Amino acid sequence: MKFFLSTLLPVFFFFNGLAQQPTGMNGNIPPGRGPGNIGHVFGKVVDTAGKAISEASVILLQSRLDTVTKKSKDVLLKGMTAQKNGDFSFEDLPVSGNFTVKISATGYSTTEQKISFRPAPGVAPSFDKDLGKIKLLTDTKELETVIVTANTSSLRLDIDKKVFTVDKNIVSAGGTALDVMKNVPSINVDIDGNVSLRNAAPQLFVDGRPTTLSLDQIPADAIESVEVITNPSAKYDASGGGAGILNIVLKKNKKTGYNGNIRAGIDKRGALNGGFDFNARQNKVNFFGSINVNQMKGRTTGTTDRFNFLDSPQTIVNQVNNNKTSGAFVFGRAGLDYFLTNRTTLSLAGFKVRGEFNPYELININTDSLYQGGMIQGFRDRLSTGNRVFNGQGLSFGMKYLFPKAGEELTFDANYFSGKSENNAFYTTNNYAGVTGSTIKGTTLQKILGDGNDWNFILQSDYIKPVNTKTKLEAGLRAAFRSRENNNNNYTADSSGAYILIPNASSNYNNNDNVYAAYASITSSIKNFGYKIGLRAESSNYQGELVNNSQKFSNSYPVSLFPSIFLSQKLNNSQELQLSYTRRINRPNFFQLIPFVDYSDELNITQGNPGLVPEFTNSLEMSYLKTFNGKNTFLSSVYYKKTTDLITRFLDKGVNPFTGKDAIINTYINANSSQSYGAEFTTQIFPVKWWDFTTNVNVYNSAIDAGASKTQSQVGMWSWFGKVNNNFKLPSDFSLQLSASYQSKTNLLAGSGGGFGGPPGARGGSGGGPGGGGGGFGQAQSASQGYIKSFYSVDIAVKKSFLKNKAASAILSFSDIFRTKITEQHSESDYFIQDYSRLRDPQMVRLTLTYRFGKVDASLFKRKSMGTENTTEGMQ
Repeated sequence: MKFFLSTLLPVFFFFNGLAQQPTGMNGNIPPGRGPGNIGHVFGKVVDTAGKAISEASVILLQSRLDTVTKKSKDVLLKGMTAQKNGDFSFEDLPVSGNFTVKISATGYSTTEQKISFRPAPGVAPSFDKDLGKIKLLTDTKELETVIVTANTSSLRLDIDKKVFTVDKNIVSAGGTALDVMKNVPSINVDIDGNVSLRNAAPQLFVDGRPTTLSLDQIPADAIESVEVITNPSAKYDASGGGAGILNIVLKKNKKTGYNGNIRAGIDKRGALNGGFDFNARQNKVNFFGSINVNQMKGRTTGTTDRFNFLDSPQTIVNQVNNNKTSGAFVFGRAGLDYFLTNRTTLSLAGFKVRGEFNPYELININTDSLYQGGMIQGFRDRLSTGNRVFNGQGLSFGMKYLFPKAGEELTFDANYFSGKSENNAFYTTNNYAGVTGSTIKGTTLQKILGDGNDWNFILQSDYIKPVNTKTKLEAGLRAAFRSRENNNNNYTADSSGAYILIPNASSNYNNNDNVYAAYASITSSIKNFGYKIGLRAESSNYQGELVNNSQKFSNSYPVSLFPSIFLSQKLNNSQELQLSYTRRINRPNFFQLIPFVDYSDELNITQGNPGLVPEFTNSLEMSYLKTFNGKNTFLSSVYYKKTTDLITRFLDKGVNPFTGKDAIINTYINANSSQSYGAEFTTQIFPVKWWDFTTNVNVYNSAIDAGASKTQSQVGMWSWFGKVNNNFKLPSDFSLQLSASYQSKTNLLAGSGGGFGGPPGARGGSGGGPGGGGGGFGQAQSASQGYIKSFYSVDIAVKKSFLKNKAASAILSFSDIFRTKITEQHSESDYFIQDYSRLRDPQMVRLTLTYRFGKVDASLFKRKSMGTENTTEGMQ
């Protein structure tokens, strides 16, 4: 320690002395330094009503001669953020030269003011410049929709979508995208991490493109915003059914200079999380990168009560489940933008994700006869352990060219993703004898060794051509190619303990599918009436093979047309109406098509149906948007969706080859149709400066007409789902977020299958993220055979900002405060009646620390600046 201090202290004082030398000692006086620095500029930033605008960005530029181009250019001298009362002040300024004060704030138009300390003829010089109150005008720039923006809000309402800003959602800090979705209006997240939008599963996009990543593979800290698009236009991919699109926009900072943040956190079980973001922009290059690490120590408990009518005699089965999953995943992303010219930008970005998880589950199963006084038939328990590893990587390239004519542009994108996974599971089932079940009479050992890989490649190009100031044409082409390989080998142990492969319980397959699309649309307006009419054409094909028996399957879907119509009418007093119609498609995946019966999990036997056809959804929606004084907004929508040939699960009767007994097999059918309709209301209120809240309520009815199929139709049920999110600004740089959600009794999601088992990838494919894993809580049910009971949950988080310019913050979050987010589901069929209940990670507490840093380079504030400057002024 003495050696360390004796070495460090002289070095510190040496550099400290250099830093404090008078600037004249080196003969180079940087701008803003020197003996003539006695100027002072100050003022106050207000809105048109005279109210202070806090946290506005104020920069002071000085006009200087560029030694390279010999032309005058603006160089950043100083910068700051306006105080809470709108005040700003720059001191120690040079008194010679010309200056520009530039002020900007979210939701307002940028304003500039020229100043100089040179006195007018006959006037005594003054080196204090009072700019008075500088008014910023509300930014009324209109694109295709009316956009309502608020400085302090986490939500922006458009008439055709909602944009949720993640940075202001402190409850999800340190979590995954699933934690983010819990606070996004219109979105409901169940205990398995399944996301629904208006009681149907939406299509997941990342940065405007479909993705194979699951929500629990994306860290919350990597997300910039979430866009909820309830009725997508012809520009978007028509696949994915009629629930709309959930677009996750990842962080990609283009601030000048360099900036970033470091974060670390821990939850109540000791699971760690951390990350680092960095962005740097110099001249024509903008670089961004991030890495996030999330550890998981999940706990789930549940019970299942089931009456089996297939057994003879009929039985009642009770299951008690305890699940523990531990592991971690790493998500890294990096990329750059290169401004080739003032009109051409090239972008390249890549990401890498890797995760490893070790699930552990113990199921205690009691079986009894339904007859009064009947004997207990048996006790057994099943212990399952395993290991899941997934690796994914992606690369995207983009080009954007701006034509000389304003608004005309051409873009080209290429996206590639590949992934691999391994999924190994080991099952030990003990059967007990006697009434008490204390003696083991037999043990069954089973293991499943699985692996898989997939890759996706997407090419897309879009073109926008303005015809005049009110009319523009849009067109685009898209091609998507996907390949998947999946291997699952099922083994059971013989009397000697050696594992024997069971061929008829093993599945190995591969498949390829391609989708080709083109679209065109026209957007225009007549006074306050606007319209956008589009048409999309798509065709697709797939080929698959069951490797075990060389059985091949293929299908080719002809060109289908998907029209979209958007009509809008602007009314007086900041009001707008919109009516929209779209048509979309949901194609069956290969996992749903293969006829192979998968017995790898005796509690969740599945079989595909090669006779499935795509389902088509027609959607009609009318929306009304009203903006009140003080940025208070109200958005309401009524909607109707009709789906034909709905792909849904149902239960069939079969024989289990392991036991020789009758078994229930989960398969898929095309139901005749389904329909849902309802009304959704979203409000954004700012009662006082220190409090804002957002509410969202969706009232809906959904039903399934199974037609002549073997399954039951789903009778329509009126249900409602609601969320409220409160944000409070407290003294001493504290802030608080309080959110709650409620789901009433509702039918199972149309086409969802009930959500019991994991995704196909969890059985060996390249999916299967932290929340994956098959079986264990009973069998998957048809959406037309049950309902979910009502539940609610409440979350809270507190944030404290500290250090200079609030560079550091600490967030303490507490989710599901009252342990009330319990999933209770009832289902029934001709073969059974079942009720189950589950609770996952209740009352989770998480602490997250964040530190922001950054420095602004003056030469980068204008994209057209060509010279380089070596003088900067530090700024947060």
